[in-house]
Amino acid sequence: MPFCTQCGQQAGDADAFCANCGAPQSASGAPKPPGPGASNFNGPPPDLLAGVSPRTAAILCYVPAIGWIAAIFVLASRKFKENHLIRFHAFQGLYLFAAWLVVDWVIDPIVRSMPGPHVPTEMLLHGILLAVSIFMMVKASHDEAYVLPIIGELAQRSAIEH
Repeated sequence: MPFCTQCGQQAGDADAFCANCGAPQSASGAPKPPGPGASNFNGPPPDLLAGVSPRTAAILCYVPAIGWIAAIFVLASRKFKENHLIRFHAFQGLYLFAAWLVVDWVIDPIVRSMPGPHVPTEMLLHGILLAVSIFMMVKASHDEAYVLPIIGELAQRSAIEH
């Protein structure tokens, strides 16, 4: 039985391409399987976002609380490596998530430590951030690169650098 010329997996006698890695197979002679100590590296891992449209990827970057995960996947994806608009949305989504963290970890503890009656600052700021996230999901769904103050400028600079 022949083996793939690229990854060493078993291939059928009449296969023109490897079923495992997709490498073209030569019709003449079957190469030997990799020997002991040889790497069983099958090339780069599959891109998890291969079937995701750019618009969907941009929208997912702004989902409150979990958008940062989508943003990291977008930034790591080969599919969106050269798409500056999607990278911009991913960076801006990450920075928007960082704003949520600043509210939770910095502003709220400072306000709570002050004496006297407290205005529900955390709820107010989270409401504003939620509204901004929804606004950005709408803008991303229309393929618009709306630049938020401060974090949008950082996102633009970050998207250009890679």
